[in-house]
Amino acid sequence: MLVFLVQLALLLTLARLLGQACRRIGQPSVVGELLAGVLLGPSIFGRVSPSAFDWLFPDDAVQSGMLFTIGWLGVMLLLVATGFETDLALIGRLGKAAILVSLGSLVLPFAFGGAVGAVIPENFLFSGEDRVLFSLFLATGLAISSLPVIAVILSELKLLRRNFGQLTIAAGMANDVVGWVVLGLIAGLVSTGRFVLTEFLQTLLGLFVFLAIAAALGQRIVDAVLRALRRREVGIGGWVTMCIAMAVGLGAVTQALGVEAVLGAFIGGLLLGRSRYTHHDVEEQIETLTSSLLAPIFFATAGLRIDLSLLADGSVIVWSFILFAAATASKFIGSWAGARSAGLSNREGFTLGMALNARGALGIIIAAVGLDLGVFNSASYVVIVVMAIATSVVAPPALRWLVSGWSGTEEEQARLKREEQLAGNLVVRPGHLLWPMTSDTRCRAVAAFIGNTFPAESTVTLLNLSADDDAANANPCIDLLGERRVEVVADAAEPEEALESQLKLGFDLIVDSVSPDVEWPQAGPLTSAVLHQQELPVLLVRSGRDEIDSESIVMPFRRILLPVSATRPSRAAAELAISFAASTGAVVKLLHVNPTEAPNTVQRFIRSTFRTHERAIGSYADPVGVQLLDETELMASEAGVRCDRIFSNHHSRVEAILEAADQHFCDLVLLGAESQEVGGVAFLGHTARAVMQRSEIGVAVIALRQSSH
Repeated sequence: MLVFLVQLALLLTLARLLGQACRRIGQPSVVGELLAGVLLGPSIFGRVSPSAFDWLFPDDAVQSGMLFTIGWLGVMLLLVATGFETDLALIGRLGKAAILVSLGSLVLPFAFGGAVGAVIPENFLFSGEDRVLFSLFLATGLAISSLPVIAVILSELKLLRRNFGQLTIAAGMANDVVGWVVLGLIAGLVSTGRFVLTEFLQTLLGLFVFLAIAAALGQRIVDAVLRALRRREVGIGGWVTMCIAMAVGLGAVTQALGVEAVLGAFIGGLLLGRSRYTHHDVEEQIETLTSSLLAPIFFATAGLRIDLSLLADGSVIVWSFILFAAATASKFIGSWAGARSAGLSNREGFTLGMALNARGALGIIIAAVGLDLGVFNSASYVVIVVMAIATSVVAPPALRWLVSGWSGTEEEQARLKREEQLAGNLVVRPGHLLWPMTSDTRCRAVAAFIGNTFPAESTVTLLNLSADDDAANANPCIDLLGERRVEVVADAAEPEEALESQLKLGFDLIVDSVSPDVEWPQAGPLTSAVLHQQELPVLLVRSGRDEIDSESIVMPFRRILLPVSATRPSRAAAELAISFAASTGAVVKLLHVNPTEAPNTVQRFIRSTFRTHERAIGSYADPVGVQLLDETELMASEAGVRCDRIFSNHHSRVEAILEAADQHFCDLVLLGAESQEVGGVAFLGHTARAVMQRSEIGVAVIALRQSSH
């Protein structure tokens, strides 16, 4: 145990230090972590202090197995985190390209590897070993790509969400699956001296069945488990434990099928990331544990098996360079050819080829397997290891150079810009919305607002609190919610009880349709229950007093009045207004109220006659108000939304809002407010409450908790 603890401390410390140093010079941290293993391995430490090296890394299977177990757990969790980031919908849209790139990046490197194996000198073959088996092993080493290394490189270079980044993950996964299946086949051939067709077919059939079950039932099973965690209000520690257990369990299944466990872990990450009930903090917790502890240990232990002293032989250096050139050229050309066949640009093909060229620790593992089986000798082992490390070192700077100044297609730029904008938003972002409703709910105007405001990735749960008919009250709304996942849940319990039960499942925002006849501050049992919950933002939508909730309503809001102030709720309201207007073509009227003293009788007469309290051009506007409107107008212009400015010098913010809405023919007032408890009653502030109660047109209020600064 003492030796193991010292191993762990030294490898982790040196791997993290060198990993950070590599990141400072533009290399991924994995390069420094591999280098840490090389420095502590037989190449450096083993020569400087042989006795200390023998004590620290004894030739003992149990001792080394402890370290390698931690390392492989790190690889599995790294693939779980990669699964969280993988966008299957995007890969599906790029399906043809993914298939062709995968084929090109496999076939050509395999052929090049076989060709090099056919001409390499005899001194690189193990004594008496068959050259055909040697060539097959070498071909597999060139064909495979290291998905863990690729994932780290793309993530650290912030390229994972690019189109080619997602294609690289898909092709890398295909490379790994095919590579491990072929490696298992060749290893079995070496061990038994014969090709066992039945075992090979069993592996393929088992893999097919596993993937089919994962696609058909896996998501439902994962959803059921995570839903149970939500219901029981399990803490974040329990979530991390369960998610790791599920991913490792799937890894055990693929390992039992004869395919590497990392495939099962990757599938686990995909299912967990796509689940409606996943916990937002789980991915961050797993990534922190992996990047800070487990992954550095894995890459460092991979470097421990490298003995660079063998490079003193000139022929080893020459053939290391030849193999590196063959590996790079074949993967580069094969990926480029696949990309071009799919209609992608030359630059996309180049970046795919360079990203898939990184073989990293998996190339080292193939070399180690070949060494253990007696296919490689020490010289050929070093040649393959050098190739694996060199391709991983070259990939990051080459990728950075290839993508420099290249932002992708217009579609990709728009997608990335949208993702960045949504990620920085307060409320208009992908998430889960809860909308409780009763038989009295006016839903069509509210549904139209939700459907045109929130991104299509957002899901909506309609909580039907009507005891009469489970579906009749919700069906008219579903069509107006747009192309999004909608779940209808019936619950005839009291509003507070029904809400509490649903909120355990995890939501990001609650929507409530408020009756125009509501009397504040007692806003009715449903609205009171919604506002009483202490965690989530609340969107209150009240239709106009003269509005009829009929099927003739297609787009109820054409002119939106948006009062602007320097608060977070006001920013959230701006997000809602701009998003809705961008989708529908509505016009947004930006209002800034500059408070003044209450007017006397003469001033009131002049203002009511000549409207001198309001100016379209800000002659009376304070500089802060102009700046706020400038910032909001910039947000709107980036979304292609038309805005008109209104400056109002008025002693009453409420009166200014109501007058501006009337004089500019608006049909919706959109406000931001802070929600707080006053005497056990939810209070949204005087302005929001008064406008909600007095306005004749529609009113929407986005209420954020006061404690959520």
